[in-house]
Amino acid sequence: MISLRIKSIFYFLLIFQLFSYELSAFAQSLPNVIVIITDDQGYGDFGFTGNPHVSTPTLDKLAQQSIEFTNFYVSPVCAPTRSSLMTGRYSLRTGIRDTYNGGAMMATNEITIAELLRKKNYTTGIFGKWHLGDNYPMRPSDQGFDESLIHLSGGMGQVGDFTTYYQGDRSYFDPVLWHNNKQESYLGYCSDIFAGEAIKFIEENRNQPFFTYLSFNAPHTPLQVPDEYYQKYKDLDPSAGFGADGKPFYPMNESQKEDARKVYAMVENIDDNLKKLFDKLEELKIADNTIVIFLTDNGPQQQRYVAGLRGLKGNVFQGGVRAPLLIRYPNKFPENKKINALTAHLDILPTIAELTGLAIPVDRKIDGKSLIPLIEGDASSFENRSFFSYWNRKYPERYNNISIQNSGWKLIGKTDYDASIEEFELYNLQEDPYEQTNLITQDKEKGLDLKIEMDQIFEELIQEKNLLEPPRIHIGYQDENPTFLNRNDAAGQRGIWAQEEIYGYWNVKIAPGTYDFKFKFVKPVPAKGKMYLEAGTVVNLATDNSEEEIDLIEMKGVSLLEMETELIPFYQVDGKQIFPFWVEVLKR
Repeated sequence: MISLRIKSIFYFLLIFQLFSYELSAFAQSLPNVIVIITDDQGYGDFGFTGNPHVSTPTLDKLAQQSIEFTNFYVSPVCAPTRSSLMTGRYSLRTGIRDTYNGGAMMATNEITIAELLRKKNYTTGIFGKWHLGDNYPMRPSDQGFDESLIHLSGGMGQVGDFTTYYQGDRSYFDPVLWHNNKQESYLGYCSDIFAGEAIKFIEENRNQPFFTYLSFNAPHTPLQVPDEYYQKYKDLDPSAGFGADGKPFYPMNESQKEDARKVYAMVENIDDNLKKLFDKLEELKIADNTIVIFLTDNGPQQQRYVAGLRGLKGNVFQGGVRAPLLIRYPNKFPENKKINALTAHLDILPTIAELTGLAIPVDRKIDGKSLIPLIEGDASSFENRSFFSYWNRKYPERYNNISIQNSGWKLIGKTDYDASIEEFELYNLQEDPYEQTNLITQDKEKGLDLKIEMDQIFEELIQEKNLLEPPRIHIGYQDENPTFLNRNDAAGQRGIWAQEEIYGYWNVKIAPGTYDFKFKFVKPVPAKGKMYLEAGTVVNLATDNSEEEIDLIEMKGVSLLEMETELIPFYQVDGKQIFPFWVEVLKR
């Protein structure tokens, strides 16, 4: 009996060991995934797209090793691109409608790349810019990321990122960042920090499949860069040497030239950091089994070389929405090639899903397509494809800064809601990639056909549930306490930024309980005013009895009921109503 038991235990341990080995081998066979995105780096800010002034040897080499998609598109601005990248869906479906004004919060019911991969036991990490909601339940940790190191809102030094805002022209250096939802101080330059922490994450997880989302906030404004990089470009004329190849080159004033010098310095710093990352993949012997995807989020904010394309960030002209896309995966795609089919940020999630053996969600509309058939030589599913683009503040404006592409034709609206077709612009991108010749009068029928599809997509998107029922910040829940409400996510009057006298509020879901509030102001407010806090049917008033100006007002012991409402705070003094810069809410 004892001998039989010993044999049974032996066989059990052997089977368990074999099973564990099988699981380990399966895990190691899954490819690692790294998605790298830069912020406001235009199509012309690379050596491989024809810019002789900027040094990008690492990315130039990556282009030579990759599948390069030469007809790839993103949204005209930051948050919409990121939501489409993460979900494979047009941004309006996800609740993202703006970069601030309370419109950069993605609905928590969206399924991200990170959530998909985590279901297959990937370890997931984000380093850099998120810009899809700074509070529960919209943070990276709520949307599938095990590790997160981010700044708040749309950019460091912006009003929403109040932990770096007051550093002014040093906001990119030695910042306070949010590591796993807690404030932590870091030393160094932001791009070095984000890349360095991403490399650490890769080292720590090299023996299991990982997903790394390295989302640089550079070269977005404010244009701050280590001096050793700026010195390389300080005497450069970034407008020199263009135009002889027949590509349009738009004039640059002196301020734009100086901006370009700083941008190129920031770009070279990113390139150097990517060399460190790629070298680490080689050192760890995991480069061949790692999918590397590189793209940018929109066109350049400032005028400079854009490879002849028309328009900048925020514009639906090509310069605002055309971006590079590079995919390197040596184990599956050992040879580089260029593909010119119409592709978009919407395609990243389906592509990663197919490469990692995951099914895309079937309970919602996924607008993207897997790029694998294209890479393998089958373009049939991309024939007659359309791509819709728009950009306006707050909500889409009918026929203003709106476009649709199909089969090389592009219809652009820069006009009024009731405009006739003759007031649109029509371009044949195959013959006129720089959008110089408007063909609407010559081919009105083509324009009308495209406008019918534009209207259909527009009407569908503006009726999306996540747009009609905007995401709400949850206050008083154990997942986040205290909650910091920042100006990036404040709705109300259009264009809330650093103004004092402006009407604003936050869309919130409040758990019942007793709360302590702190209201921080842009600058000290006069004494002897009254602090109001409106939440649904309840208004709380506190009179300030201090003798001197103050920039922080507290209201303690505020009782609130369970509700979904607008949280409206303001300080009333001398006939003014002053909106707080940020609000801290602590549930007792």
